[in-house]
Amino acid sequence: MADVRLSGAPTVLRVVLGKRLQDLREKAGLSFEEAGAALDVTHATIRRMEKAEVGLKIPYVEKLLTTYGVTDPEEVEGFLSLARESNQRGWWHGFRDVLPDWFSAFVSLEGAASTIRAYEPHYVPGLLQTEGYARAVLRAGMPHASDEEIDRLVALRRERQALLTRPDAPLLWVVMDETVLRRPIGGPEIMREQIDRLIEATAAPNVQLQIMPFAAGPHPAMYGPFHIFRFPIPELPDIAYSESLVGAVYIDQRDEVSVFLEALDRMCAQAAPAQTTQSVLGGVRKEI
Repeated sequence: MADVRLSGAPTVLRVVLGKRLQDLREKAGLSFEEAGAALDVTHATIRRMEKAEVGLKIPYVEKLLTTYGVTDPEEVEGFLSLARESNQRGWWHGFRDVLPDWFSAFVSLEGAASTIRAYEPHYVPGLLQTEGYARAVLRAGMPHASDEEIDRLVALRRERQALLTRPDAPLLWVVMDETVLRRPIGGPEIMREQIDRLIEATAAPNVQLQIMPFAAGPHPAMYGPFHIFRFPIPELPDIAYSESLVGAVYIDQRDEVSVFLEALDRMCAQAAPAQTTQSVLGGVRKEI
């Protein structure tokens, strides 16, 4: 079994392990019912294990490997090591008091991706927000939250941003509406600081930011923001993410994700080239 190095991304590791166990089951010619009988569980439990909807207990993995005919000690240990790491808590577990369950998967995917593409029509992406801007956005979206909750969420956002400067940092490629730059959030000083941060970020080799100007007219994704994650391992397909006020949708079906990819590709062609972004940002800053 090929080595998988995605430390700190247990949700993603669980997906990888589930897909590998599914491949073994199918190669062994066993049904969900037959695999479930080996563990004395229902066929639905096997389905949930393969879809990474539940944690994978080490004894279950060992029994399944035996059932599927995997006997090589090195291969067995590779699976068990992956299972143990997938059951570890991610660094964000320390923020579980303020982190919704549906967003913890996002943080795991974000940390494991080699490429993060996004369309943002409303505000600066979280990975590029300053503390003041983040605090103003969070307060607007959570008017009933305590100051302590807002502080914790700002701290979580800072922790997430660290991935952009790590040695294996992902490529962050964002198309952002001009609306984001024109909407006053937190006052002029905070907006100037935020635009300075964006100018600084565009100088990084792994950050590409394009602005969709008003003058460009309508485009394929005017219905709302979304993210697309791409991973450095073949077991994981591209995953699209779309968020609402009360939850999120994660999409991994190839034909559905391709709709998001095509829309984003068209917007990248329609938006101002990334080479002009610093100039656009500088012009907006002078107006604040």
